[in-house]
Amino acid sequence: MAIQKWLLFLFLHIYLYRTPILAQLSDLKYVQCGGNGNYTEDSAYQNNLNTLLYSLSLNIDEYGFYNASIGQNSNKVSAIVMCRGDIGLDRCRYCVDNIGQRLVEICPNQKEANAGYDECSLQYSNRSIINDTTSFPTLYYFWNHENASQPEEFNQDLEKLLVDLRGQAANGGDPRRKYASGNATGLDFQTIYALVQCTPNLSPQNCFDCLTGAYGNMPSCPCKGKTSGRIIGLNCYFRYETYRFFTDVPLEAQPPAGTLVDDTSTAESLQYEFSTIREATNNFSIDNKLGEGGFGPVYKGTLQNGQEVAVKRLSADSGQGELEFKNEVRLVAMLQHRNLVRLKGFCLDGTERLLVYEFIPNASLDKFLFDQVKRRQLDWGRRSTIIGGVAKGILYLHEDSRLRIIHRDLKASNVLLDAEMNPKISDFGMAKLFKLDETHGNTDRIVGTFGYMAPEYLHGQFSVKSDAFSFGVLVLEIVSGQRNNCFRNGESTESLLSYAWSNWREGTSSNLIDPMLKGSSGPDRDIVRYIHIALLCVQKDVANRPTMGAVVLMLNSHSSSLPLIEESNSRIMAESSKRAKSKSICSSRNEASITELYPR
Repeated sequence: MAIQKWLLFLFLHIYLYRTPILAQLSDLKYVQCGGNGNYTEDSAYQNNLNTLLYSLSLNIDEYGFYNASIGQNSNKVSAIVMCRGDIGLDRCRYCVDNIGQRLVEICPNQKEANAGYDECSLQYSNRSIINDTTSFPTLYYFWNHENASQPEEFNQDLEKLLVDLRGQAANGGDPRRKYASGNATGLDFQTIYALVQCTPNLSPQNCFDCLTGAYGNMPSCPCKGKTSGRIIGLNCYFRYETYRFFTDVPLEAQPPAGTLVDDTSTAESLQYEFSTIREATNNFSIDNKLGEGGFGPVYKGTLQNGQEVAVKRLSADSGQGELEFKNEVRLVAMLQHRNLVRLKGFCLDGTERLLVYEFIPNASLDKFLFDQVKRRQLDWGRRSTIIGGVAKGILYLHEDSRLRIIHRDLKASNVLLDAEMNPKISDFGMAKLFKLDETHGNTDRIVGTFGYMAPEYLHGQFSVKSDAFSFGVLVLEIVSGQRNNCFRNGESTESLLSYAWSNWREGTSSNLIDPMLKGSSGPDRDIVRYIHIALLCVQKDVANRPTMGAVVLMLNSHSSSLPLIEESNSRIMAESSKRAKSKSICSSRNEASITELYPR
């Protein structure tokens, strides 16, 4: 009955034409079903669709955007979700959850559908919609019945405002939001409020072209001369009213996409005086020392306002020069994600180079995971949350940050735990800029932590799949509670990877599970699923490893089947892992980190 009422309400307020769809403006949610076939109940397509819809709100970033695909061939589903640029993340996630549930109810068994509220929109299809960034069809017109008092002047003022906002969204502000809002007051003192937005996967030029096309449809839109209207397409839209319907979002000045500035100007407002940091750390007292990082000691500090911070004091012989220091400042200052440690400031004073980070109270994951007493605090619920958070953080580095970043030293000691035991990835040591079209790289300097390194990295080759390998090793450590280079099996000690692969081949992967997790809230089969995902990540062949985007989807879906691991691959990995010898036995040495950057 509820669906029937919804459909009746929809019918009374939306008038469908061939294309585009015309509608009166109200608080109505718009929807379009079908166009590319149906799926059957309990089919692989339906399972993939449900998995994808479930994952959308979990993975949407702070910019209010997410796109993903899952499945193969005819069972492949792609989806794009976007929230209005002034909407907060929690509100965005609520909107996305709601629209996903409503859409499958209103469009049952349809392989393709799209819908939207005022604050978010969602489209899914069995066609490739993620990479279609060159065609910009208009889907909907909305308007009200009230005419502007002076239509010609009103339209001129509106056009000027929209043109200005188009430039801001396409070329200025935040390149990951592609959103702009503003207002203009005409000769009759009537104020027009408007916003424009493109999906962030569009290039600046394509965003500009998409909005230009939408503006070009104004003459044929019944909204012309009305005091309220909007035109909505798959990749961009605009809306205007004579009242303020949005929250102002400060326009951030950003360098052009794909470039880095040559100094620390992007973070000058975060610079601290050396005397301030010295006082905060009690002159770098040994009592304030938190640990020793790859490039020097880390101290706890308390600023004059009572705020606690962590201060990395780079040692003179760390190998990180002024250029590397500035790179880390520029890099980390631009990263904003709940699973990454946030840079609060820096100090550059003579030979002193200090980085000031948010203080993370529970130190690093290895302090809990490899301690016989503290490990008891990590039940399966917390461990799975840590795994999921780290995966999202690495995915952000690879796909959603302003630069494509390969961490190259993901390990337990570089995962910090906040007061709620949520993970935050740390240590973005040295950065190197590559050409725009590079997706992998080579290096003569191999710096990282043995045991977490992918096989190809030992030969100087690295890519996003190198981080996936390190992530897989980390997951095996979290599941087992033991270090990768000294897994204890009774009286013997062997490589964790060797033990994992051997048990996988023998069908006894549950042997890998930390005994402390037995009988916990997470059943063994769920933990074994995580082991399966980890082994997919540590396969020798780079092409066989999943991307972190695929990993996040697999972690968030407990019903869909996982890719198979070929028998030949598991045998090769088991044998090679047994032959591999660790350079350090059961040590916790924190070696230097390397980070690689790619401009988008």
